[in-house]
Amino acid sequence: MDVTIYEVAQRAGVSIATVSRTLRGNGPVASKTREKVLKAVEELNFTPSRLGVSLAEGRHAANGIVFPSLSGPYYTEVLLGYEEVAAELGRSVLILSTAGRTRVRDLVKDLAGRVDGLLIFGHTAPDDVVAELVQVGMPLVFVSREPLAGADTLRSENTASARLLAGHLLDHGYEHFAYLGAPLVSGDDVDERWQGVRAVLGGAIEAVATGQYTVEDGYDAALRLLRRQRPQALVCCDDEVALGALLAAEELGLAVPGDLAVTGWDDIMAARHARPALTTIRQPMRELGARAARALDELITGARSTPNHLTLTTELVIRASCGIHPQEEPP
Repeated sequence: MDVTIYEVAQRAGVSIATVSRTLRGNGPVASKTREKVLKAVEELNFTPSRLGVSLAEGRHAANGIVFPSLSGPYYTEVLLGYEEVAAELGRSVLILSTAGRTRVRDLVKDLAGRVDGLLIFGHTAPDDVVAELVQVGMPLVFVSREPLAGADTLRSENTASARLLAGHLLDHGYEHFAYLGAPLVSGDDVDERWQGVRAVLGGAIEAVATGQYTVEDGYDAALRLLRRQRPQALVCCDDEVALGALLAAEELGLAVPGDLAVTGWDDIMAARHARPALTTIRQPMRELGARAARALDELITGARSTPNHLTLTTELVIRASCGIHPQEEPP
């Protein structure tokens, strides 16, 4: 793989923009810094690519996005929000999906060398690569990750909403629960939701592995669970998993919510049109993407240099899948 401007910056211990200014000969660079950059260029035998230096200063206004997947309504909504704002700002977007990819570390570093800044979802990029990107001054915005020094983070509120959802289910009189969403990664959204519901429900809820967070995985996990035991309510880590659980319940002849309550998270369009309609937590997916785009632009252009950590408000949306509510009861 060709040497990137990112690797030159890392070797010299400077930012990508500093490497760019040095090679262009425009802009202030201290003489000692210039010597370090030129030494790194020589040692690495670096030749600027077609994108190369100009992208590092934003001349072509390209941003990078690193997501675990591009399938599913959640990622679609976040990307739509991002691209709408990026287009307004005159920035193009290069997208890296890591699903099924090997050498993710190299792919992320290569992308970093060809863009002005990166939007990264959660823990998609390896931690050591993230640390290197922060060290060389790459503008970074993370979505759905705990606050990280040296980078912006944006996420939707999870724990308080999860507690509210759990309390609502207790109000229905349920006593036995399962959470479809493991394995859990400390600090990510799915884990925060688990921590929230467990804080309220305690030992009355168990975590059940789904592998991924798709309709298919939700269906498989719910089918396995419901064939061996029968919780009264399934709390699902997202709406796609919940939609899969609805399919599994239907296959097993279980009525929702009569025999089994099901809840989701996100409030994707399908949640509103499912039968029964899905009780869920609404998070502002498109707003997450839009705010991420503006935050990254601020870091790239130097409008600010101090990282921000922002949490967006979520909302409990009560529909039919969690049980009968007083206004729905027959007279």
